[in-house]
Amino acid sequence: MKKKIIGYTSGVFDLFHVGHVRILKKAKKYCDFLIVAVTTDSLVKKRKNKNPVIPYKERIEIVKSIKYVDMAVGQSNMNKKLAFDKYKFDIMFVGSDWKGTAKWNELEKYFEQKKIKIKYFPYTKSTSSTKINRIIDEY
Repeated sequence: MKKKIIGYTSGVFDLFHVGHVRILKKAKKYCDFLIVAVTTDSLVKKRKNKNPVIPYKERIEIVKSIKYVDMAVGQSNMNKKLAFDKYKFDIMFVGSDWKGTAKWNELEKYFEQKKIKIKYFPYTKSTSSTKINRIIDEY
């Protein structure tokens, strides 16, 4: 029997938009079971020094409702090694804007030893939560 491929990705998913849908749809093509970690409000506040527009409970409900998502979980820290220990995924999906950074270069080496793939998807330039939030902040 063929082993099921478990995929993992994470994000804030604040002001959910088509770029989010496209990432989840692409990710699902590479795995049989897709786990999506949604960043908690406290972690958003800690990392971005602001509160999300949409509260965590609503963001995770949105993500859970997407047909490409098999399981949505909370993300209360950014430690991908701990996420792997907990979820035992075979492939992790991340935006191309992280590729080549010191953090992700180190993670690539770590996951390569464990035979875990990292698949980078192109960043959605036409629509992004960052751009949408800037517009909201102006009003």
